[in-house]
Parts: sequence; structure tokens; C-alpha cells
Amino acid sequence: MINKLKTTLLLSGILLVANFLSAQTIVNIQQGKQPSSIRGMSVINDSLAWISGSKGTVVITHNGGKSWDWQQVKGFEKADFRAIEAFSDKEAIIMSSGTPALVLKTTDGGANWQVKYKNADTSYFFDAMGFADHLHGYILGDPIDGKFLIMETKDGGETWNLFKNRPDALPGEAAFAASGTCLRVSKDKLTIASGGFASSELTLITKGSSADSWQKKKLPFPHQKASQGAFSVAMNGSTEVFVGGDYANDKRSDSVACYTLNNSSKFISPKQSPASFQSCVEHVGVAIFISTGTAGSNITMDGGKTWLKIDDTSFNVCGKAKHGKLVLLAGNGGKTGILKL
Repeated sequence: MINKLKTTLLLSGILLVANFLSAQTIVNIQQGKQPSSIRGMSVINDSLAWISGSKGTVVITHNGGKSWDWQQVKGFEKADFRAIEAFSDKEAIIMSSGTPALVLKTTDGGANWQVKYKNADTSYFFDAMGFADHLHGYILGDPIDGKFLIMETKDGGETWNLFKNRPDALPGEAAFAASGTCLRVSKDKLTIASGGFASSELTLITKGSSADSWQKKKLPFPHQKASQGAFSVAMNGSTEVFVGGDYANDKRSDSVACYTLNNSSKFISPKQSPASFQSCVEHVGVAIFISTGTAGSNITMDGGKTWLKIDDTSFNVCGKAKHGKLVLLAGNGGKTGILKL
């Protein structure tokens, strides 16, 4: 009788998991009005979100991604805005990769943009941006002279200065400006996921007695080519999930994800990995994470242990509302989609 009950409970659990996973679909997939490669995303709540990309593109939605208002930033039509941080429907900051390295800010919903930082030095290549709060933010760039480039603002993006404590980079190590999520910023920690000819997690505690020391851990991603490594990191408490692979071989299905528990140095490979290369991972609820890439999107509901592919559509970036449940995706050709949970 007990064994029968255990079997019934197990089958019920499997059925619940299967029903949950089968309910995950990406809806309202639409092409953009401009052929832009979208890689920047900032989702504020269940209605409001901003995205950004190539050809000077910045886009805003006020209805949860059902429709979008498109614009090209005047004078910057060739800029590639690979990261965006938005605080309201009026205020947002965009970061451009390439030369010149740029940071622009709007306080009137994109009607006007002001240049807050510009650097024509070709060694400056920005990869990602993140904010601990409304005032304090960071930009991550590729290494210069053996150290990762980090810029810092303490006044809401009005001014930017070189961060004094920059981590060492191994030869050939860099970061990927694929989705703006190789850098994650919290109130007390900076986390970097790197790739290239080395793949590492770099963390800096920004408050307390450990605030001066970067910790570097080797990640189990391929790193024999500049196209390989970790592309994105997301976390929920002490659980960290990393995704990546090889963007030059985006159908390769091995070594594309790992996770760690309780801030351990041990990185665990999933029992079932995402189906292929993934450029972005986002925490969407409890132990649930979504990842996406040019070969499709995947979901895990057990903190990265097992993944299931839910869609074949190519996207570059996904993001969840800071205040709400909305999850959006965006990619090449200005493509956008909504994850239905």
C-alpha cells in the first residue's frame, strides 16, 4: 500500500512538472519596424520596458510588449546600444559598444538624449552595464593592459570614472556583449562571467571587510577560441546559473550551462542541459530560470539541474520585470516576444 502511494505521488509529481513545462510558451513574436539587432533590455514592471540595439535603436513599450514605440537616436544612427538601464518611462541610460565608447541619458522618455561619456580610444569596448540602485552603476569592458575595464557612476549616470579596483584578466580572456548580462550588480556584489581563451566567474564584495579583493573561479565552459565561454550569469540568493557555449557553433549542445549552490567553488553540470548555445539567462521565480540564444530558448524549474527547450525562435536577450512578473525576449531583426508563464 505504501509503495503504491509513493508511486502515485511520484507519477503525480511528474505530471505536474510536465504540465508546468508544457505551459511555457513564447507568444506575440513580432519583427521590429527597424532591422536592428536587439541586445539591451530593461524591464521595469508588467507594462513598461525598454530595449536597445544596433543602428542607434531604442524602443519602449507601455503595454507589456504587445506593441513598441521605435526610435533612432539622432546623431547616433550607427551606434550599437548593447545595454540599457531604465528607471521610469522618462529616464533611461544607454551604453554603446564599439568606437567611440558612449553613454547617453534621457530624462524625457527619449525625446532628447545627452552624452554623458565618450571615449574614442579603440581599446575601450563596453560589454555590459548594471546598477546597484538609482545612483550607483557600473559598466564592464574588455581588458586593457591585463585588467578588465570597469567604469563607475555614483550620480545616476551623469558622470563616469574609471573604477579603481579592476580585476586581472588571463591572456585571451574577455567578456561578451551579447546580452548585457555578463555583468550582474547587486547592492553588495559585482559578478562577471567571462569567456574567450579563459572562462571565469569574478566576484567582488563591494561592502564590508572583503570589499578590496576580487575572487576568481574557473568555469567549466569550452575556452579554446575567442567565440567560446560563459556569456551570461543570473542568480537567486546563493544559487548562480551560468550559460554560454560557442556562438560560432550555436548548435553545439555540450558545455553550455552550469550552476553552483551556496556560493561554492564547485560548478555543477546539469543533468539535462539547454539544447544549444545560450547568450542570456534570467531568474524568473524561485528556482525557475529562462535562457535564450540564437538556437532557441530553454527553461529550468529546479535551479539549473534540468533544462527543457520551449521554443526554436532565435533571440539574444531575455529579461524579467524588476517589479512584476513580465518576461520579455528580443533578438535580431528587432524581433520581440513575451514568455507566457
